[in-house]
Amino acid sequence: MTNSQAENGQDGQAAGGGGPEGQDAGTARLAQAVRAAEQALIEFEIAVETFRVEVENFSRLHHQRLGPMYSRLDELDAQIAEAVAARSGDPEDARRAQELRAAVLPMPGVEELFHGWMGSEGLWPEAQAMLTDQPVRPPQKVRPSEEARKVYRELVRKAHPDLAQDERERERRDAFIVRVNAAYAAGDAGSLQELAAEWEAGPVPQERLLSESEELYARLEWLAERKELLTALAAELEESAIGQMLKMAPDDPDALLAEIAEKLLADVAEREQRLAQLVG
Repeated sequence: MTNSQAENGQDGQAAGGGGPEGQDAGTARLAQAVRAAEQALIEFEIAVETFRVEVENFSRLHHQRLGPMYSRLDELDAQIAEAVAARSGDPEDARRAQELRAAVLPMPGVEELFHGWMGSEGLWPEAQAMLTDQPVRPPQKVRPSEEARKVYRELVRKAHPDLAQDERERERRDAFIVRVNAAYAAGDAGSLQELAAEWEAGPVPQERLLSESEELYARLEWLAERKELLTALAAELEESAIGQMLKMAPDDPDALLAEIAEKLLADVAEREQRLAQLVG
């Protein structure tokens, strides 16, 4: 047998799909594809959670910082309309004044009834902290510091539940990631560092040895479904009013809040001047 014939024979054996060696190689490639899909999903989940935190913080800070200005504008608009109606005696002006006054005094929502302790999704974090004797740490900025973001990403990549080998390990990771997300949402870099040290000191997860192709295919299907859910969540966040506002200033959302506040102050001053002219 020539060397060429020997090489051709070896290639034929390696390409045989029915032999055990060919099956092992195919399974190994499938396992590699699963690991790649897992890492891609984790990175995508990090991006979605990061954006979700920014949307939530922006929404809360928008309400805290700008809510009183919007309320003041509503009150001034109502007073201006009432002054115009009193001068004109026009029924249409009176109707408009009534509508604006009704908008200033809306039906109390859940937040108002519970004095800011509870929203439609349950207790707010600040209320939960007070009830459990924990320090209240409302977000100071829309976007956590770069240090917090870096530690957060590293922690999620290491401790993500999708890397668990069994259900017990997944539960441990789920509970840990809940704490990581809470610390990140609060922008608490110190707590994130403590959690990073805690994870490093904990049990080191073993690599999963995958041998059943059926299990790997099922895993790929689950990862695809999970990505679809995250994609829908990301789209919902981006299409929300707050998400659209964040798109206007992706690099510095806190500056956008300051810009909006400046414009609202100018609007308040303009309306106050108009009201003074009407009632003066």
